[in-house]
Amino acid sequence: MSLLRRPYAYSKMEMEDPEEKAHRRAQFLIYKVMERAEDSQSRRRRRPSVLRMRICKLKVKIGKRLKTMRKTMFLSISKARISLYKKIMAQLKILNRLLRGGEAMVSLPPPLCN
Repeated sequence: MSLLRRPYAYSKMEMEDPEEKAHRRAQFLIYKVMERAEDSQSRRRRRPSVLRMRICKLKVKIGKRLKTMRKTMFLSISKARISLYKKIMAQLKILNRLLRGGEAMVSLPPPLCN
């Protein structure tokens, strides 16, 4: 009996219901998750650092340059395709005229001998 009367003495606990134990554990886990969510929100509210802002601006700048470079490349490639197509078509027309024979050539009148 003297053990129970002393301060901070151990006392025997009665057996706990397993459902109640699981419920208490679930409540604890929910509490921990909510606590983490609050911590992450408070971290997000902090003012972003100058370095992060500079990096973000640099990314935007690089992205814009890449976009314009891509557009100019596509434009120049399409122009090159068009010019190549025109050259090929001109060569095919010349080849077609040569294969047809005299139809494409202008026939000259016979020379007049005096």
